[in-house]
This record gives sequence, structure tokens and C-alpha cells, in this order.
Amino acid sequence: MFRSEYADVPPVALPVHEAVLGRAAEFGERPALIDGTDGTTLTYEQVDRFHRRVAAGLADAGVRKGDVLALHSPNTIAFPTAFYAATRAGASVTTVHPLATPEEFAGQLGDSGARWIVTVSPLLETARRAAELAGGIREIFVCDSASGHRSLIDMLATTAPEPRPALDPAEDVAALPYSSGTTGVPKGVMLTHRQIATNLAQLEPAVPAAPGDRILAVLPFFHIYGLTALMNAPLRKGATVVVLPRFDLETFLAAIETHRITGLYVAPPIVLALAKHPAVARYDLSSLKYVISAAAPLDATLARACSQRLGLPPIGQAYGMTELSPGTHVVPLDRLHDAPAGTVGRLIAGTEMRIVSLDDPDKDLGTGESGEILIRGPQVMKGYLGRPDATAALIDADGWLHTGDVGHVDEDGWLFVVDRVKELIKYKGFQVAPAELEALLLTHLGIADAAVIGSYNDDGNEVPHAFVVRRGDAEELTENEIMLYVAERVAPYKRIRQVTFIHTVPRAASGKILRRELRELP
Repeated sequence: MFRSEYADVPPVALPVHEAVLGRAAEFGERPALIDGTDGTTLTYEQVDRFHRRVAAGLADAGVRKGDVLALHSPNTIAFPTAFYAATRAGASVTTVHPLATPEEFAGQLGDSGARWIVTVSPLLETARRAAELAGGIREIFVCDSASGHRSLIDMLATTAPEPRPALDPAEDVAALPYSSGTTGVPKGVMLTHRQIATNLAQLEPAVPAAPGDRILAVLPFFHIYGLTALMNAPLRKGATVVVLPRFDLETFLAAIETHRITGLYVAPPIVLALAKHPAVARYDLSSLKYVISAAAPLDATLARACSQRLGLPPIGQAYGMTELSPGTHVVPLDRLHDAPAGTVGRLIAGTEMRIVSLDDPDKDLGTGESGEILIRGPQVMKGYLGRPDATAALIDADGWLHTGDVGHVDEDGWLFVVDRVKELIKYKGFQVAPAELEALLLTHLGIADAAVIGSYNDDGNEVPHAFVVRRGDAEELTENEIMLYVAERVAPYKRIRQVTFIHTVPRAASGKILRRELRELP
């Protein structure tokens, strides 16, 4: 068993809004959130006051403890206010990809049992359609303004009392993001207030933040990585978060220069752009002190090219998963120069790890031996919503979460992730479940069978690659027709990017797709 070198941290038994904004009065007029496109700024005092007033407005509208509220928005400076207001009102927040189709959104609404939606006016039609398809939605609120819908801005003037639900941080779910876990279709990950708050405390010794730090939030808040690294962690410590709604390289670079960003938490495609795009040379990025990459594997050569070009310490990596609140490993900021190339970091405080044999899961492996990574700690999720069997398949009776990732640890405690047992595809950091795409492909009248795996394209990104068996009367079915069929029915990041026609999908006697055989096809 491998243990963290950091001292254990006691469980943080606080609601997430208290864990993050508990020092807001101390930070007062310091800038908490800045809109990276127009400069609109919210101070800590405003974020604290605004989220309390919006919580009162939500409660006055009928939001109660135990309700699920769907937060459907790109990154804006209103997103944190909406999130903390909902949890203060007692709701669990299920975060929704802003590019989700109405059908995908409706599926999440139905599965989570959501009764309320908070969205933004540009996405309102999608939210309305999703609500119609799902049923059970009591009201759709907007962060900005839209005719016929109550706005969070209007709630700032409410005279309703601040809600004080009796929250149990150890049991009550604060966030309900959706993840495919190691296999299958997306499932609601129940993260309690205490799990999220404790994970922030676990991460702090390795990646501290403080007033004066300026973090650029371009990765989405709806994703657990963005929610933790770009929203909760910096706001907990008085740092300033500069918010961008999406990644556009020129806007991103200009924000670093204009706002004198000190730290970046990114995914590998952004590292690639920083390393190779000619536009980088036109901006002053000298304020940057460090870059941390996570959400997908980062090539060591690419990481080195990026750090050398920017004149920074080596790019650090972090590791975790939604089911782990999400962090378990990170390269500490004070160890960036010491970390070996390619490592995803060291165990954070209060976290234990085992590496077990792929052939004999009861056999623990030692230093330098590759096997499946198992994690135990206070950040392990409460479970999958409504799926006890899936929960039990992931977390064993002793509390070990089986990540589905293959890795090894060197003599100094650095973890290297080398492969994945799991089938999940990570396209630019977003999770894509092969089972979901396979089910969709089989609805096409010209497709007899299909399987989907991750393949790497010329840019080094893992992309969904479909292996398709045509029906006998559909010999004219083309690759482009299949890609278009899927593209019209899923969010952009889930699109099929490669198609290979085969005569039969290789399967085991149990019916399970033999994905390894597909990967070995020429």
C-alpha cells in the first residue's frame, strides 16, 4: 500500500458554500471573479452577499433541501453565485454540459430527478425542450434575463429570509456531475459537501493558493476539474478567478496578458497550443508562474516544449476522476523541477493507493510494477445515484475505488499512468462513453452492428472511432453519412471522428466487445 507523504487532514464537515466562502468577509473588496471578456468584476463581499440573496430567492420560489437543480451554463461570473446559492438553499446541483442536445439534457434531468433548471438566455430553447421531454421541471430560471423567466439578477432584490436548511455535510449531496466511470453510460456521481470540501483541504498543501494569485478559468466549471481547480479552490483562499466562456486561443492569450495571470490549470490541447501556435509569441505571458495539466494524458515531450517556450518550470500534471471529488495526485508546485517527466504526481494528503495485478486482483504489486490503480480516502464518492450495483462494481467492500487505469509508482513515490483498463474515451478532456455511441449507431437502419473505441488522431487527441458492420442492403452506406448521423444527435465533443467498416464485431462468449482486437486491426 502506498500512502501520502503529507499529514492527514481532518474531514471538513462544512457545506461547500461555507467551506469555499467562509472567509469572504476577510477578503472583502478583493476581486473574486473577473469576466475575462469585458472586465466586469465581483468582489468577495459581492459574491457572498449575492449568493445569499439568490439562495433566498430560490427558496422563496420553492427550492427545498433534497431537490436537484440543473445548472446549465458556460463559464460566467454568475456560475459560482448560482452554484453556491443552490447548495445554500439545500439543493444538489447537477451540472450540465452547455453543448448538450435537448435529448441528452432531458436524459440527465430524468435520471437525476431534477425539478429546477438555471440556464442562460442563449441556451434557453435547449433547456425548454429538455424540460418538455423530461417532465417534472417546476421552473426554469436564467442567470441573465429572458422574457417569461425569473432571473437570478432580480432575486438580488428579494426580501425573503435567507434559507437555513439542516444540512448534513457527510450525507447530503452537494454536486451531482455525470460520469461514465470505468464503463457504460453516464451516471450521476453523488459527491457530498464533506467529500468536496475535504478534497479541497487535501489538495491545498501541494497546490496552495492565496490572495494575489490570479487564475484563468477557461476549462468548464460544469466539469469536476474546473469546478474544483478553477472555482472552489481559488475562491476558498482569496485568489482572483478570471473567467472565460470558452477556449479561443487569442482571447485566452490576451486574458493572460491583460489580467497578469499567475497560474493555469488546463488540458493537453491547450498545452499543445501554447507549445506550438505562432500567436503565442505576440503576447506577454511573463506573469505566469506555473501550468498544471489534467483531464487526459499529457505527452512528456510536448510538456517540455511548452515549458521551455514559456520560460516556466516544467509543466505539472494531476490525476483523479469525478468519482474521487476529483483529486488524488498532483505534482506539487514546489516540486515541479524535481518531478520526473511524464508523472501525474504524488498522492495528496489523506489518500491511500494500491497497485494490483491485472491477472490477479488480489495480488498487490510493488514499486515499478504496472497494475490497476486503486484509491481509498475521504474523497471517494458516496456512490452512483440509483445504481447500487454499479457503485459496488467500482468500490469494493474495503472502500477501495478501482479506477480502471493502469500505472506504476517509482521509488520516490511518483505515479505514472500508462494505460486504461476502462473503455472510456477522453476527447480533449471530455468523457465520451462508447456504449452511448454504440447504442445510437445501432438505431441507424443501415447498420447491423457497431463498436466504438478511442483512437489517436494526428494531433495526438483521442477521438471516437466507430467500427461498423453494414446491413446487407446498405452496401452504399459511407463514412460521412455515419459521422453526420451521429453529429446531428450528440454534443460536438461526442461526434464520431473516424469510421472503419468491418465484417463482424469481435465479441467474447459473454457478448462483450473485444476492444483490444479492434485496436490491433491494421
